[in-house]
Amino acid sequence: MPISIPTSRPYLSSLGQLARGGAWRLTLPHSHDHDLFVWTTRGQGIVHVTGRRRGLGVHNALLVPARSMIAIDLGKQGFAQAMTVPAGTVAGFPREPVLLRVRDVQMQGEITNLLEALLREQSTERPLTAEAAQAHAALISVWFRRTRDAIPERDPSPTAAERLAAAFTELAERHHASGRPMADYAEMLGVTPTHLTRVCRHCAGLTAAAMLSARVLHAARCGLADTTEPVSEIAGRLGFSSPAYFSRFVHHHTGRSPTELRRAATTGK
Repeated sequence: MPISIPTSRPYLSSLGQLARGGAWRLTLPHSHDHDLFVWTTRGQGIVHVTGRRRGLGVHNALLVPARSMIAIDLGKQGFAQAMTVPAGTVAGFPREPVLLRVRDVQMQGEITNLLEALLREQSTERPLTAEAAQAHAALISVWFRRTRDAIPERDPSPTAAERLAAAFTELAERHHASGRPMADYAEMLGVTPTHLTRVCRHCAGLTAAAMLSARVLHAARCGLADTTEPVSEIAGRLGFSSPAYFSRFVHHHTGRSPTELRRAATTGK
């Protein structure tokens, strides 16, 4: 069921609830205005985070800072809990994405108990709930850092290719609504379009152009689903030269017109 996520305090939901009835909200590249902590308990899938493709499975903990480009696909059978936190308000949460594969049973039990405590607190809505939620989030941050430091198989330092792919996603997140072609991003990064394409395909399994198009598509679908803006205004806001070009772009990637997508978002069909 769609839910309203509080923006002023830590809040726990399911990953599926964050999708608000549209899987594309998670599977297309996007970012959040809040920090995001994800704990998976069922299923296997893929996460793309800052230009790197990673496997996502049971008992994985993922921390994604605000405004980092991410796409998550846990499949229809997957389940994960997701804690949203106002950006930068929990001490110790790293300011770069981190994925932990937690094999220790005690550590698994600890995070389960911490998340259950947060869920109980927010379900009662007693006085000082926001303050209590912040305290629970701080304990989850302590757990995350302890677990990260205890896991022996730490990720090696990013390669030059991974750093370039991450830099591209940072630029794409910042400028995806500008209408700039992928070649402009390559120029900003001081590399050729061919090299950037090759690096992104190696790190993410997608070309730079495909990642950029998918990020624009997510923004387009949000505009159609979440606002009553005219299609022409959404097109202009996302850097399209004309509403007709925007409509062709949307239809090419979804098989539906903007009007059909907006109607589907309203009716759930």
